Parts: sequence; structure tokens; C-alpha cells
Amino acid sequence: MNATLTTIRRYPVKGLSGQDLPAAELTAGQALPLDRRYGLLHGPAALDTETEGWRLPSDFFTLDRTEKLAVLQTDFDEATRALIVRRGGRQVSRGRLDQPMGRTLLEQFFAAYLAGIVPGMPRLIEADYGSFGDNEEPSVTLLNLASLRDLEERIAKQPVDPRRLRANLLVDGPDPWAERGWIGRTLTIGGAKLEVVEALDCSPGNDVNPDTGVADLSLPTIMERGYGHSQILLRARVTGGGRIAVGDPVTSAE
Repeated sequence: MNATLTTIRRYPVKGLSGQDLPAAELTAGQALPLDRRYGLLHGPAALDTETEGWRLPSDFFTLDRTEKLAVLQTDFDEATRALIVRRGGRQVSRGRLDQPMGRTLLEQFFAAYLAGIVPGMPRLIEADYGSFGDNEEPSVTLLNLASLRDLEERIAKQPVDPRRLRANLLVDGPDPWAERGWIGRTLTIGGAKLEVVEALDCSPGNDVNPDTGVADLSLPTIMERGYGHSQILLRARVTGGGRIAVGDPVTSAE
């Protein structure tokens, strides 16, 4: 197949905006480095002082229930672990995620910004190991941009921003939906190897417009009507560590 890695994107804080990387070092058995490393807990979950390793998706503020998170732009500085939050280009909060005072400043901002949505004080936490992904197994997600274009042209009849899908690795070159044949195969990207495990269904959070914070497109519904399924992402586990970079070819082995 003729496929190229066009984007590497991680989401340092689950539910907040992504960060594009020119390259990344993948490690076997782990997610993209610092992807979903932090999460914003709400309600009773925020009061639980037990281990923060594995949490239910419902424990977090996420786009399917808190759409207005989408209009926030966040920058993450890996060296200092600082999170900068902007709205409309203006900085509205900043704090270091590795320091109690920094987390408190950010939590106070989110408490005010999300007031009335879910009771309780939000709390920013770090995963004890790996990430706060939606699967217990550390994984990366892939999106074939040709399949997204097919969805835009034939089913949605409007542009569908790839940021809605919140994928880690965006690939271009293969035919639309050719990636469904990758399940069970091993992909080589740069110096890394990834085993494609399964296709993933769209979720209500994917309906949220990343610019307006409004759920203005019912992707699961229109995909079911148009294709008979709502699966546009692939989940893969890293089986061989190595460096990947934008522009790397993507090859498949049986």
C-alpha cells in the first residue's frame, strides 16, 4: 500500500485539545508518550483519594458531556509540565501539572468555567502508569484521511474536521476504508511496529465541533445509515518501539 504518516497528535489532558508533534518515540506496550497522561475528574470521583491508575471514562470531564471544553485551546510544555489554557486566543489560565499550586490554579479555572454542569470541584490527576485512555490496554488510534473524505463527500455532505475523531496518527494514501483490512496485521511506521487490534465506533464526543463547542453532527447515526457501521478509527498496540516522524511511510505485513 502507498501510505504516509501525515500527523502525530497527542492529548496531554483527556478531553482537552490536542498537540501536534513532528516526531515521537514509541515504546512497546505503551501509548503515545504523554497522551491522556492527565485527566480532569468531577463529582464523587474527584474526592476519591485511592489509586489513579485506571478510571472509568464517566469519571472525567469529556466532550460528550461537557461540549464547551472544545472551545478551549491548550498548550502543553513537556519540559516544565505547564498547561496553558486559552479561549479565543487569550490566555485564561496557566499552571504546572506537576506542582500542587499549579494544579490548584487550573482546577479553580475549570470549576468556574464548568460551573453548574457537574457538581463538585474538578481535580486534575496524573495516571500512575500509562494513560487515561478509554481502553485498559495502552493503545494508539489511527485515522485514514481518505475514509474521512469519503464520509464528508458521500454521507455527511459537509466538511468533517479530523480533530473531531481525536486520533493519534493520521495516515493518507490508501483507498477509502482500505484500513479495515489492516485489522490483525502489523504496521511498520518509521522504526516502530504496531499491531492493529480492532476498529472503533464513533462516540457522541466526536459530534462536537472543535471550533464552536457545539454538537452539530451526529456521526454515529449518519454512519450507521450510510455504511451500516460507525467505525472510522483503528486501535493498535505498539509491539516494537522506535521513532516515528511525520512523512514516514506506513507499510503493512500479513
